[in-house]
Amino acid sequence: MAKFEIRNGVAIIPEGITEIGEDTFYDCSSLESVIIPESVEEIGECAFWNCESLKSITLPDSVTKIGDNAFGCCTSLESITLPDSVASIGWYAFTSCASLKNITLPDSVTFLGENAFNHCTSLESITISKSVTEIGHYAFDGCSSLRSIIIPESVEVIGWHAFGGCISLKNITIPESVTEIRGGAFCACKSLESIAIPNSVKVIRRGAFLECTSLKSI
Repeated sequence: MAKFEIRNGVAIIPEGITEIGEDTFYDCSSLESVIIPESVEEIGECAFWNCESLKSITLPDSVTKIGDNAFGCCTSLESITLPDSVASIGWYAFTSCASLKNITLPDSVTFLGENAFNHCTSLESITISKSVTEIGHYAFDGCSSLRSIIIPESVEVIGWHAFGGCISLKNITIPESVTEIRGGAFCACKSLESIAIPNSVKVIRRGAFLECTSLKSI
């Protein structure tokens, strides 16, 4: 059997494989599902980039790293199960996954890369793990359906444009752990009505709340 085999839209990865490497299924537009064995520890860069027919995926407990652009532009991806073993989610890992509605980052996640979920336009809610210290630049930028976000006490920095253009976000509470809100962090959040900023915040960069036209209290 070939190292990686696709049968009737299903990718079959044999036991013993430890990494789904860079560009492995890049632009496989007919790929609908994938069976990942417990031996896999890493999803490589652009491994499933632009697999536009991929609807759901379950990662085994062995996976610790999701590489840059790993599932970017998987426009039909509706759900993904992240195991407690995942520690790192790379840049653009799920960018433009337009059908993804919600996701929970397990507490094992310590690194959330820039643009990780940007332009996931159907994403309505997300729970960030209690181990993340920084919400990366543009992490949720353009998530126009995002209505709720739970920021844990571990987060210290909210990156540039982290929630820019989240036009459905109505309110948000910043935990006492946050010390810096970077430029454009909540810009163009046109439905944002209130935000509570704790005394721990020492720096609010330029344009952090630019074009928040519904903001009534801060």
